[in-house]
Amino acid sequence: MPTAIRPAHIDLASILADPNPQIDLRLQAFDVSTNNFVRAVTNYTNRAITEISKHRNAQASDKKRILERAQAVEADTNQCKLREIELLAVMNKEQDEKRESEQSIAALKRQLASIREKCASFDTEIQQYRSATEVVRREKEEERRTLESYASSTTPELAACEMVLGCTITGIETDRLLIRFAHLDPANPQRICDFVLDVSSQSYKVPTTTPSLPDLPILLTELNETRNIFRFIRQMRQSFLSLYQDDAQ
Repeated sequence: MPTAIRPAHIDLASILADPNPQIDLRLQAFDVSTNNFVRAVTNYTNRAITEISKHRNAQASDKKRILERAQAVEADTNQCKLREIELLAVMNKEQDEKRESEQSIAALKRQLASIREKCASFDTEIQQYRSATEVVRREKEEERRTLESYASSTTPELAACEMVLGCTITGIETDRLLIRFAHLDPANPQRICDFVLDVSSQSYKVPTTTPSLPDLPILLTELNETRNIFRFIRQMRQSFLSLYQDDAQ
């Protein structure tokens, strides 16, 4: 710092005694001191202004950085809020789906319980049917043995009747009977007359006859009305016999 100017001691009496009194005000030193002071003040001011500008710029930079950070935080907050809304929507949807699934599972459990009850009931019925079937099977087996016993005893008699009557009845295919007659043609006793009777439906049919009979439609209509198969067989035999008697005449 510049050296301070000390005030000079003025001897006013001696100055006034001088014919040309003068007082040395030391203006040059004052100017130098003043200039130095002004320069120091100016430097201080410039340094202060520089420091203030520096702090202002730093504050502006910090403010800008804080503002950008606040904007970024606000943007992240908004994104989080949107994500939260989306997650809430997903959670609500999952809750709805969960409730629907629970309701479906409850309904399926009720159905399963009902099905199990029905299955238990069916098992009971099946067991009853099996028991009844076993009883029927035993009864049928007894009937079969009885019929086989009767058949073994009646087979010779049946063969003798067939030989005398010249008629045989044989099952062919499914629900079809082959009825054959012999000894109807006086000119040829060994000639065979036969026809097939189809009993597979409510309406009886005769697919084939050997030889052909003109009155077959009439006899077949009567059979379907009366449902008497044995009478129909006798009528067919009589028709074959009449056919050969007419040829002989």
